[in-house]
Amino acid sequence: MTTTPAPATGHQGPALVGQTVVVVGGSAGIGLETARRARKAGAEVVLTARSPGRLERAAQEVDARTTAAFDATDPASVAAFFEELSSPVDHVMVTAGGPHYGPLLEMDAAAVRDALSEHIVVALEVARHAPGLMRPGGTLVFVGGTGARRVAPGLGIATAATAAFPPFVAALALELAPVRVNLIAPGFVDTGLSASLLGDQLEDRRAELRHTLPIGRVVTPADVAALAVHLMTNTALTGATYDIDGGQQFT
Repeated sequence: MTTTPAPATGHQGPALVGQTVVVVGGSAGIGLETARRARKAGAEVVLTARSPGRLERAAQEVDARTTAAFDATDPASVAAFFEELSSPVDHVMVTAGGPHYGPLLEMDAAAVRDALSEHIVVALEVARHAPGLMRPGGTLVFVGGTGARRVAPGLGIATAATAAFPPFVAALALELAPVRVNLIAPGFVDTGLSASLLGDQLEDRRAELRHTLPIGRVVTPADVAALAVHLMTNTALTGATYDIDGGQQFT
């Protein structure tokens, strides 16, 4: 028998107590910070990532219930992971995948297909397999971005890929109801990935954002994690895209 989740109200105690949160791409950055916050909110967490070493360290840090090392872009691996889960879950967050930048005319057809579809294919495979394991009130939370919304030199196919994700998530929300589906769209977030991409330009970028962003500071993984947990606990939210960029797209 399926029950209807009660409207969100003030929580007495941890908001996710007794629930299980799966983080696909949970060994670092936004995913790991979301796992930390979910644990503090009372949830058990299941972490997945490509790198077994990084995954093990992350699991120890957050006292994860279990882990699985696999490539989320491989549909067979995603299916196997969910088939092997031994108990129901409540929320699944997917941070795996990243943008593809570069001149359009330098990309071959295979590269264009990958760039346009990577996030959507990963999300679709998770959406195909996770809901059957989810208790009433469950959510799927995906992570996209705002950085490529404006067409600009050097962004290439990334703008088209960014534009495709919000309507895809909205359509999933209708097809998977009452499971809720939402998209988080960060701008620049001060993560290890950002550091590796920017190298010695990182501090200059931080300084620029502190000066230009309306919030007067750089967005951190903790900011995004707080939004992710809110989307898990507020049962009125589905089918929407939530920007979290400190106002970056308006500067």
